[in-house]
Amino acid sequence: MDVKKIKKELLNQKQSKFKGNIYHYSQVNFSYNSNKIEGSRLTSDQTEAIFDTVSFISKNDELIKLDDLIESKNHFKLFDYMLDNVDNNLTKEMIIEMNKILKRNTSDEDNPRYNVDGFKIVPNIIGAINIINTTNPKNVEEEIDSLLNTYNSKNNITLEDIIDFHYKFECIHPFGDGNGRVGRIIMFKECLKNNIMPFIILDDDKAYYMKGLKEYNNDKMFLIDTIKHEQDLYENVCNELLDFEIN
Repeated sequence: MDVKKIKKELLNQKQSKFKGNIYHYSQVNFSYNSNKIEGSRLTSDQTEAIFDTVSFISKNDELIKLDDLIESKNHFKLFDYMLDNVDNNLTKEMIIEMNKILKRNTSDEDNPRYNVDGFKIVPNIIGAINIINTTNPKNVEEEIDSLLNTYNSKNNITLEDIIDFHYKFECIHPFGDGNGRVGRIIMFKECLKNNIMPFIILDDDKAYYMKGLKEYNNDKMFLIDTIKHEQDLYENVCNELLDFEIN
């Protein structure tokens, strides 16, 4: 599948609001899976209903967190922002804006400890067992600048470069919350920009994804192989939904 065709159709369908095709699929599945990985309790059907109608019917006595609803809707806007900037180089300002879009109107936005308008001010870690230590808040901006300078200086970005950027970004963990979701949307953007098959990391594969991050320094191929599997799944959907020509 030609990735340029995928990018073109995502952009065209975003403008036309065309339903039932690759843009619709990507929006719903990206929002559902990326938020689910971070603990959202919304189902895939509920996420799709929110995308289609900005509403859904909950089960009796089902407790729905307002932040889950808001972040589901915000992720749709984040995906659109990514497409609007798909061919632009990554910048610090773009990454901060991505996090602001994701966290807008959530309870975290009202909590100064999360500093939604900028980088983290409170130390954080990844995981509770087999912990990944992250960058001290006072060093975040310097390390993000260094990571972006190194990445943007490359002449030919490969899938391995994008995955390596993701790992290093997650190790910095620059935000109070939203790091994984911003990091995963960056990978999708950079794949489209560099004519590499994009992918959505599924919640069903969360264990493999997290293991890949935690063992990356010792075995890069575990995370790379996990992501290549997700590429295959997304490409299969693209082959099914983009098997047409419009003159």
